Amino acid sequence: MTSAADEAPLWQPGPDRVAAAAVTRFQSWAAEHHGAPAEGGYASLHRWSVDELDTFWKAVAEWFDVRFSTPYEQVIGDRSMPGATWFPGATLNYAEHALRAAEDPLRADAPALLHVDESHTQVPTSWSELRRQVGSLAAELRALGVTPGDRVSGYLPNIPQAVVAFLATAAVGGIWTSCAPDFGARSVLDRFQQVEPVVLFTVDGYRYGGKEHHRADTVAELRRELPTLRAVVHIPLLGTDAPEGALDWAALTCADTEPVFEQVPFDHPLWVLYSSGTTGLPKAIVQSQGGILLEHLKQIGLHCDLGPEDRFFWYTSTGWMMWNFLVSGLLTGTTLVLYDGSPGYPDVSAQWRVAEQTGATLFGTSAAYVMACRKAGVHPGRDLDLSRVQCVATTGSPLPPDGFRWLHDEVADDLWIASVSGGTDVCSCFAGAVPTLPVHIGELQAACLGTDLQSWDPAGEPLTGEVGELVVTEPMPSMPVRFWNDPDGSRYHDSYFDVYPGVWRHGDWITLTDRGSVVIHGRSDSTLNRQGVRMGSADIYEAVERLPEIRESLVIGLEEPDGGYWMPLFVHLAEGATLDDALRDSIKRTIRENLSPRHVPDEVIEVPGIPHTLTGKRIEVPVKRLLQGTALEKAVNPGSIDNLELLHFYEKLARERR
Repeated sequence: MTSAADEAPLWQPGPDRVAAAAVTRFQSWAAEHHGAPAEGGYASLHRWSVDELDTFWKAVAEWFDVRFSTPYEQVIGDRSMPGATWFPGATLNYAEHALRAAEDPLRADAPALLHVDESHTQVPTSWSELRRQVGSLAAELRALGVTPGDRVSGYLPNIPQAVVAFLATAAVGGIWTSCAPDFGARSVLDRFQQVEPVVLFTVDGYRYGGKEHHRADTVAELRRELPTLRAVVHIPLLGTDAPEGALDWAALTCADTEPVFEQVPFDHPLWVLYSSGTTGLPKAIVQSQGGILLEHLKQIGLHCDLGPEDRFFWYTSTGWMMWNFLVSGLLTGTTLVLYDGSPGYPDVSAQWRVAEQTGATLFGTSAAYVMACRKAGVHPGRDLDLSRVQCVATTGSPLPPDGFRWLHDEVADDLWIASVSGGTDVCSCFAGAVPTLPVHIGELQAACLGTDLQSWDPAGEPLTGEVGELVVTEPMPSMPVRFWNDPDGSRYHDSYFDVYPGVWRHGDWITLTDRGSVVIHGRSDSTLNRQGVRMGSADIYEAVERLPEIRESLVIGLEEPDGGYWMPLFVHLAEGATLDDALRDSIKRTIRENLSPRHVPDEVIEVPGIPHTLTGKRIEVPVKRLLQGTALEKAVNPGSIDNLELLHFYEKLARERR
């Protein structure tokens, strides 16, 4: 990728905005107190943050006034990866920091949470009320015998009760883990059975797409199949009575009890997140109280620039790491907007209406939602009052260039667009939002502070302007402390460190531009490699899905036994469209003109739908394995797929090709 320095940015922050940004004030303060560079803007601050990693994270802890109940001996004990140790000797509690705003008499009655459902009824929860409920529930968890290290699970939608249950768990030193109630019993058990929870919080059902979905039978199955449970807590979202033997939510949260925050070591587990699990049992990823606290303070307070005056909305479910990230908005005193419902009900503008209604200042969504809005021809900036929205952030997949243009044209021309990329593995971003940098179409603004992000070739040499492997060469505090049930650390090592010893390889193809921005090209483990040229699948999706006839697509590259290479493109057509020769030619021409002749598929094949993980990501590798002849039960974990029936198409195609 050549320099594009002569290209005008899509957005440029004005001098007042740059001066007011927390990251600007942090840099001035860190220059005075910790030797950070006072000049050179974000680029010099980032260089310092990775060159002086210990000093940077010490500065973050001081800037955000992290409360260590016992002091740390040093910032980084062991720097080696995997196995880096952070702030040895220190003790603290994440939940204590998340509820600090309630201690301010001027903030106590302000909303900590704004809950909105599909009826667009808005229900606030004040800081003082949130703190009271957490105190009450934490005391009840202790009475149930929950001690530090015990696992507490939630089968819950994105509702205030989920936030309370998580914070109460963290307050007592328990380990939180959650799944969304649209997950079936098998998918939930694949996750929860690994960690053996002692308490389960459940709803009786949920509302989605204008319908009620009852979950009593699923909950009964979970109770049968989780023998370690000592208590089940019933939240009557649909108004049903608690089943026999279950505790009632209201009874556990009614007391006026001051919360007691268990002081735990910095690396004490906070929660367990799960990989998508498309090719086996989901990896159970353990992250620490202190590591998440510092990483999220940095990410939300400096990169997202969120503080007490802001309202933070991100469309997510409790089964996706973005829910955990959203809840950490409480760390900076920010009001959270919790939306529980379909992203497109009653129509595709639903999320924008939530932003208007709640006065959201940061609007987080998926790249897929932005592109769906573009395709539907909606005009949110014209039809709604989005004047409080300062930033639209997207993740889940790379935001295509047309998505940047649409947001600029249809939401606001002075809009900060933050395409971000990270992973469940670190519950954070490697690259993305920087409030003081320009936005260029199709690019993430920069690598994040304290993240030594590089692009490497197969020999481990750094690249600029060329596609390479996304690697992180220095530890981050939110990297997993371990995987659950991985006593020798081999699964953890093999997941990230088997290609470049001692260096985190994430599994994405990226380009670092000469101006410091980042382009994401898709997963490297499903990367197309035709005629020795590596190509990202995301680039092809961006080109193809501009066509109105294409709802969604999936591209796979297969090395064949005779040395050949077969690269089919599977397309799910829009209603009324027909895959005839004219459309095939149009697809190939679009790819050739926007990318290169090498990107043109060998075949274009219509499919009944594109399979995804339960968190909405296209599954390329399992489809590739099916087409290579792997049996379905070995190619994919059935409980991780949104529509298993769709995979039978690829299985049948594989048989026909043999």
